[in-house]
Amino acid sequence: MVIKQRAILAEDKQERQRAILDAAERLLGRAPDRVANVAEVADEAGLAKGTVYLYFPSKEELLLALHERHVDDFFRALMALVATERLTIDDMLALTERHMVAQPTFLPLATRCFGIMRTEVPRAVAEAFKVRMASRLDDAGAGLERHFPGLRHGDGVALLRHSYALILGLWQMSSADVHSPAETSASCALHAFEYPSELARALRALWSGTLQQSSAETAKEA
Repeated sequence: MVIKQRAILAEDKQERQRAILDAAERLLGRAPDRVANVAEVADEAGLAKGTVYLYFPSKEELLLALHERHVDDFFRALMALVATERLTIDDMLALTERHMVAQPTFLPLATRCFGIMRTEVPRAVAEAFKVRMASRLDDAGAGLERHFPGLRHGDGVALLRHSYALILGLWQMSSADVHSPAETSASCALHAFEYPSELARALRALWSGTLQQSSAETAKEA
């Protein structure tokens, strides 16, 4: 059923935008390797295609908005952790697992959005997204620096940035179809790895090493 009524109130517009993003999320969850078109999203949301275009001028901008919703959920949860009395590396690993690894659409969409921002959305839209992302990173990075005294100013942002690069890079390696039919099973076993456990080990090493190095450098400067 197509909902034709025009949203007037701000609350109604927010609800309609949320319904469109929810529909795109469901479609992506069913087929992570395929990008649904606007007509399919509209049908899934029970809206006219023209209504979707009122909120998102293109499917690429819709996907970027969905990705930003994922990112915002992660940073909201991170800032709630930062507001607690004690934050540990284990807390950060659990947060990453819950919001990125266990969320089936986060990583496929995040990877796709890197290309989208370079070539398929207006520059102003991409730049505005980056500005909002930088603000989130600055707030979260400062929070990490309060919990981990060894981190100097700017180290928190750098650690989050390096972590994200590691998360996406390992996921791309784990999901790439690198094995041809001619390859032996021994070769496949050599290159295969289990992403969640491999990521947890790599992130723990990154965080532990960074904190140790930062503490040592701070001690030298004292």
